[in-house]
Amino acid sequence: MQIFLKKISLTLFIPVSLALLTLMWQQIITAKSLDKATHNKVQKLGELAKNDSIPDTTQKVQILTLYQPLQHLQWEGERVSNTGIAYFSLDGFSNESISESDLDVARTSQDPDKIAKTLAALGLSRHLQGEYDKAINYYKQGLEISKQNAYSELEVILLGNLGLAHVQQGNYYAEAIDYLNDYWTLIHDRKQNSNTAQTQEAQALGNLGNAYYGADLYVKAIAFHQKRLALSRKIKDKAGEAKALSDLGIVYQALGDAKKAIDYQQQALAQAQQIKEQSLESFALGNLGIIYQNQGDYTKASDYHQQRLAIARQLKDLRSEAEALANLGGVAYFQGDYNKAIALYEQGWKISWERLHDADILYRIRGNQGLVYFQMGNLDKALESYGKYFQYASSRNNHREQGIAKINAAAVRLQSGNLAGAAKTLQEAIEIWESLRARLGSNDGFKISIFETQNAPYSNLQSVLVAQNQPEAALEVSERGRGRALAELLSRRLSAVPTQKEAPTATLASPTIAEIKKVAQNHRATLVEYSIVPGNFLVEGKLETHESELLIWVVQPTGNITLRRVDLKPLWQCQNPQFCYPKGVTDLVSKTRELLNMRNPTLERSSNTSSVSDKNPLHQLHQLLIQPINDLLPQDANAHVILIPQRSLFLVPFATLQDATGKFLIEQHTISISPSIQVLDITYKLRKKSGASKNSDSNLIVGNPTMPKIVTQLGEPAEELPALPGAEQEAKAIAQIFQTKALIGANANKSRVIQQMSNSNLVHLATHGLLSDFRGLGVPGAIALAPDPTVPGQPSTEENGMLTASEILDLKLNAELVVLSACNTGRGKITGDGVVGLSRALVAARVPSVVVSLWAVPDEPTALLMTEFYRNIQHQTDKAAALRQAMLTTMKHYPYSLDWAAFILIGQP
Repeated sequence: MQIFLKKISLTLFIPVSLALLTLMWQQIITAKSLDKATHNKVQKLGELAKNDSIPDTTQKVQILTLYQPLQHLQWEGERVSNTGIAYFSLDGFSNESISESDLDVARTSQDPDKIAKTLAALGLSRHLQGEYDKAINYYKQGLEISKQNAYSELEVILLGNLGLAHVQQGNYYAEAIDYLNDYWTLIHDRKQNSNTAQTQEAQALGNLGNAYYGADLYVKAIAFHQKRLALSRKIKDKAGEAKALSDLGIVYQALGDAKKAIDYQQQALAQAQQIKEQSLESFALGNLGIIYQNQGDYTKASDYHQQRLAIARQLKDLRSEAEALANLGGVAYFQGDYNKAIALYEQGWKISWERLHDADILYRIRGNQGLVYFQMGNLDKALESYGKYFQYASSRNNHREQGIAKINAAAVRLQSGNLAGAAKTLQEAIEIWESLRARLGSNDGFKISIFETQNAPYSNLQSVLVAQNQPEAALEVSERGRGRALAELLSRRLSAVPTQKEAPTATLASPTIAEIKKVAQNHRATLVEYSIVPGNFLVEGKLETHESELLIWVVQPTGNITLRRVDLKPLWQCQNPQFCYPKGVTDLVSKTRELLNMRNPTLERSSNTSSVSDKNPLHQLHQLLIQPINDLLPQDANAHVILIPQRSLFLVPFATLQDATGKFLIEQHTISISPSIQVLDITYKLRKKSGASKNSDSNLIVGNPTMPKIVTQLGEPAEELPALPGAEQEAKAIAQIFQTKALIGANANKSRVIQQMSNSNLVHLATHGLLSDFRGLGVPGAIALAPDPTVPGQPSTEENGMLTASEILDLKLNAELVVLSACNTGRGKITGDGVVGLSRALVAARVPSVVVSLWAVPDEPTALLMTEFYRNIQHQTDKAAALRQAMLTTMKHYPYSLDWAAFILIGQP
């Protein structure tokens, strides 16, 4: 099945830079050492890597720890204690002087009402003192009596306090959630419409959402916070609305969606400022500071934390003051001012120890102080801090912070020369964090998002294993750290009974070395897996994130596995702006694509010389990505080479990379792409399965549909996309090859195309491809089709005619091949799971082979390339070979790489 898209590309995606907090190797360098890096050094990398003799240009290598900002969930009740403990108060009872003797008196009276209220008051007294076990015991006794005697008001309060006591104790699981859910259900079932009752219900929803967040069940957390937000808006509770917005921002921050997190927190801040609710303003300011701190924007982070500190001191809010001081300490740490960091941490510690007695803050401050001790060389003190931090996180069942503590400890063990201990600890961290993804069920979007926060231990463990001379074990970790959500989604769909609804399954195991070798053997192909290892570098006293090293594994059909290493530091360690790439390979790829779009002659092969220019970025990319492994690639140009890129490497036009003589890679090898080796294996099984159950030889060819109207700029009216007469001619020519009729104009409406797609073996869509996330589901990309005919009396929808990537994700296609002959259809949101967009959606819809484009493709060369591709397909089943031959033919007529090198084959060759 093939699908083609055409000439418009909106909302261009700019590849995101690697997060500053990604755990990785740190090479400490001086400003002077930067001066020594030159462009000529880059040219030597291929040969150096080939001989495994890359020089160490740094003084010392370390892996850094992860920093955990202080962020406290606010539990809502009628009152909040001076230590920040939220609780539901008991009218008419003093909670300060009540004791066991009061309970004895109540029991002597044999009055159930008095006994129940005394138990509740005793529980609350212990609750406020932080004695949660005793509080829970009293609450439970009071709850049982309240249920037996139908004391509904007291039952509600006790259920709420039981839930809060459990979550404040750190138990976010069954009992805590059950109590809070029962509490909300009782309030909801009363059907009371008073503002007070509905406000109480809204708070119950918020507390339940926070309990699910604390249990790392983010899907449920979002659902309940959204319910709380809707109810707060309904009853015009502005404070509740601000709190719900801020709580949603916290969940999206944990999922790695910084854009949504900032948006929600900014809305919460504006709302809090409007109603002059300083406690909520402080909460939103602190959360914004943490988000920007995680992104490495320390100026904004410091500003927000300082604003929060001022409000906290004005309100005499000790918890917020301690958290703001500690988070400012974190900013100072990343800016290299360790003395200031320690001073701020000690100020926060003093408040927490002497006035709050709050273990949450105390242990987190000590954990972060371990970072400073580590950088100052006090490894024993650092390890002690991390050990206590891990014990605390374990007592709270906090998997995220358990993982951070393990990663930090691994850094100390590595620095101490204990490689085996570091590797073991990183393995433990990975297992802990993978348990978080397992809690997301089948929510593909959330799994992609949370993995963006979990890259650290995978990168570090690869480096540690390579240092131990265990390249095959490092390859297993590389596979374990990429394409996981897509592999799990495909695995569920591969094994699911078609009539049954997909259900969440256990986390899919990553492939072993034996299984990886089997994949290469099954495909009779050479697999090339790339892994970019980022590093935190101390540059001019500040921590900066840069690409440090490129690991390249070559898995040959014989099962032989070889690792080659390439030093990426010379790309950014330079002074000459012409050859300096601050973001490493990411910038080099961006510059290459920019020059391609300009038809810059520097990139093209000259007929007058036998070698390419040293200024040619395509040659630089060849030296980094191909030259180090050139001796391991097959000599037969028809043998398959399957590339498994990572991050920005997904945007590399591999076909047009040039060696020293100017020869393009496509002239030497038959290439295709896969997000991971495991995804390649699953698509192989999908292809076999679809071949066995194939019941249709029909082909769907679409060209130049009647274009839908879309909004191209916010605030502007919708405009009809321009027609594509060239795409129409292309579709007709291809339809003639297959002796079928193309769907053109109004006949190519959305409903008809979807219906025929599901039953076709080949689909070709020649139309506009767009990069926008039309439905806001985190899956960018759409295909422009003709709007469906309007039904009398029913208005046309805004999206009528746009087939979005998120809709494709839900389709069950039986196609063998999908080709998107349009602009930028191979692009999207670059993540650790690969490129999230149209291509991934089609693979997830069970299509084993997809052809997409990396940039805006011109009409005439594309028409030639596609017709040649289909003519080749008719004579062979090898799609990668067919695409290669089509490129070589097109190259003769249109020599510019822009005209023939845009298309890539993803999946099965």
